[in-house]
Amino acid sequence: MIPFRDDYPFGRLGGPRATAAAARATHLPLLRLQTDPGGITGAGTSAVGSGTGEGEGESAAMHEDHQGSEHRAQRASGVSSGTGSGRETGNLPSEVTSFVGRRWEVSEAQRLLAGTRLLTLTGAGGLGKTRLALRVAAEVRRSYPKGAWMVDLAPLNDGTLLAQSVLAALGLDHDSARPALPTLSGHLANKRLLLVLDNCEHLLDSCAELTRALLAAAPHLQVLATSRQALGVDGEHLLTVRPLSTPDPHRLPTAALTQYEAVRLFTDRAAAVDAGFTVGDDHGAAVAGICHRLDGIPLAIELAAARLRVLSPQQILERLDNRFTLLSRNSSAAPPRQRTLRAAIDGSFELCTPPERRLWARLSVFCGGFDLEAAEEVCTGDGLSREEILDVVTGLVDKSILIREDHRNQVRLRMLETIRQYGRSLLDHGPGGKELKSVQRRHRDHYQRLAARAESEWLSPRQTLWFARLRLEHANIRAALEFCLNTPGEAGSALRLVTSLWSRLMGAGGPEEARHWLGRALVQAPEPSPLRAKALRIDGRLAYMRGDTAAGKARLDECRDLAETLGDAESRAHTARFAGLAALFHNDSPQAIPLLEDALERHRTRQDLAAQWQTLFVLSLACCLSDDPRATELGEECLALCTAHDAQWSRSHALWLLGLQQWLCGNTQRAITLLQDALRVELPARNLLATAQCLEVLAWATAHTGRSHQAAKLLGAAQTLWQSVGTALPGVGRLLHHHNECHTHLQRALGEAQFATAVQTGAELTLDEALDCALGQPHSPTPTPASAEENAPTPLTRREKEVIDLLAHGLTNKEIATKLVISPRTVGAHVANILGKLGFTSRTQIATWAVQLRAPSRQGPDSRP
Repeated sequence: MIPFRDDYPFGRLGGPRATAAAARATHLPLLRLQTDPGGITGAGTSAVGSGTGEGEGESAAMHEDHQGSEHRAQRASGVSSGTGSGRETGNLPSEVTSFVGRRWEVSEAQRLLAGTRLLTLTGAGGLGKTRLALRVAAEVRRSYPKGAWMVDLAPLNDGTLLAQSVLAALGLDHDSARPALPTLSGHLANKRLLLVLDNCEHLLDSCAELTRALLAAAPHLQVLATSRQALGVDGEHLLTVRPLSTPDPHRLPTAALTQYEAVRLFTDRAAAVDAGFTVGDDHGAAVAGICHRLDGIPLAIELAAARLRVLSPQQILERLDNRFTLLSRNSSAAPPRQRTLRAAIDGSFELCTPPERRLWARLSVFCGGFDLEAAEEVCTGDGLSREEILDVVTGLVDKSILIREDHRNQVRLRMLETIRQYGRSLLDHGPGGKELKSVQRRHRDHYQRLAARAESEWLSPRQTLWFARLRLEHANIRAALEFCLNTPGEAGSALRLVTSLWSRLMGAGGPEEARHWLGRALVQAPEPSPLRAKALRIDGRLAYMRGDTAAGKARLDECRDLAETLGDAESRAHTARFAGLAALFHNDSPQAIPLLEDALERHRTRQDLAAQWQTLFVLSLACCLSDDPRATELGEECLALCTAHDAQWSRSHALWLLGLQQWLCGNTQRAITLLQDALRVELPARNLLATAQCLEVLAWATAHTGRSHQAAKLLGAAQTLWQSVGTALPGVGRLLHHHNECHTHLQRALGEAQFATAVQTGAELTLDEALDCALGQPHSPTPTPASAEENAPTPLTRREKEVIDLLAHGLTNKEIATKLVISPRTVGAHVANILGKLGFTSRTQIATWAVQLRAPSRQGPDSRP
């Protein structure tokens, strides 16, 4: 059945992430083009947490690549730019600062991953769990054909949305008809992939349930988690992340202080603040004291190093001493490391001016980042003027409280999660919580205004840009909705927000999440109103999209009753369109057409251009499926409307519709031209559903021209995309008949075996390759994977070759250590390095590779006796 939605009557949200989503849901690696003005996200550098050598485990800044949104989009699609290897590498961010120490932990983690499917890095906040996990994942990702993928759970507060968040991190927009967990399990079922779940502690039970389910469903999946405590899943291995090594300030070593990891980290970050900084006789004792007093906690050390902008090391040490004493006295029940970490943050807070402290607290209501406009609207008032915000934000960036992220032509800002939580505690414990509620309301109001602007500009040149921008704000939108639904009297605001944004929310969380918010809001706001009628219509369409016809019909019946009760023209017009859509879902075009004609007339009377376009599109489709001669005229009117308003996202659908109509009328070449034009329009926007529609009909038309092999590949590519968007075909009735007819024709023309091979080849094409095929352009085939030796990033060392040789003879680490006169731990480190270099995941693979490599030359001069 055709999936429809309120503001986009023919299915799912497209865009860059949706394209990659389809790819990974069906084993189709894609390259994406970035269309939004801000890109997806990227992390800037900072002396605090951003690129922390051993920084805070909750560092949100480490979870996005600073190299630019387009490069990130390529990686997130599972294709590493410029490699040509065809191996999916994942979405791990590049390191933007040096990685200090942790050699044993990295080696041990690699060793453990070679023998377990779930490894959890545990430890207190600020010990660098996130950075360590990223380094380990980067070291071993060559062992995973489908790459290493990171999921940042810090911004997520609702465990029921965990599976959707994992899908989004994998580049999969969950807008299929299935619940999120089965969709995710199905996607991962046959993939050898490393999934990094970062910051699990606040969603511990949900993370444990999800991990347990995924490991059971996907036998080749491995999970690397970071958490302040174990997940408690069977088979879980734990690796405790410890503080960095620190010197005793009372017994300074005669050798260089930089032999200690904490000192090296402080020195490295200090040099970023003061290029001439070194640990010499002048600063050695103070730096040793700082590292010792901070217990080697990386985040605390980095925060301390950032203070060198205004303080000397001795002054920093003095302030830390005073603060530790005060904190220990007031929070003796807290674990020592938490007291130390809080002391470090308290010290940063004290360095801020009163306006900076006030802004720090207020900015903590944002989740996942924000821009300057948002900060100005949400944080102005009660001691902060709008004119001050820019200067105060700049001060917080300078003090590394805020992290700058460049998104092509705009800048976004974010806080490390620990820093954000510190600021939030200031609001939570304010007098009566009044300031917290006030700031949360302003935060909600800002995103309501943003949603209203996006909705008003739906049919405009900014159409695709709004999709991209609102995807960036998904975490903030969730936070705003949570506030509304958890605050008495605010449910109406939740309805207003979600009904303005529901299609954009689907691009980030799928119809399941949109229905989650709608369902809660409808229960809490039962009063009759045009807003409730709109919410009922949207929820009904989503129910039909997910195959829940009973719920869809119930929503339609309530909509009709409410429209009659309200008696307003807008509700009646939209309800008529909803009824027409419902009839089309039931494959009843004769009933749908008059309902849609009535809706179109009502929308024209109200001069609602966006609603006119949506209704024209569906009415033209209904006429097309009914052999109504008005189909082409209505389709051309639909195209003219979006062309006049430069709405490129809508234009691709209108061109598809006209191409379909020409095909059904027997005008094959004209149909091909229109469909190829639609795909060319789509290139920037990456509208997945429009691409699937075009590839499907283009396959039929191409088969009719005698290019059977190309048609079969297009059919395979379309099949993959249809599975990704949760539907079998772009329609029912005649469209299903033409699909089956094309299938049978190509089987006969090519033979069953050749047809199956061509379809499979098409199903495995990247999106760019599929588009090249559809447009008749040559594309380079994906190279076969190189040998393990060719894939090795660096040559094997002499010692590593010796270890491999002994592994091939079946020796254990202890036995190898005895033969080579080294420690078992050193052997383990060598094995971990070998696994990373050769792209393997087990000792057996190394041994097998070694035997196979040497077998042909056993009798040569280098053979062993």
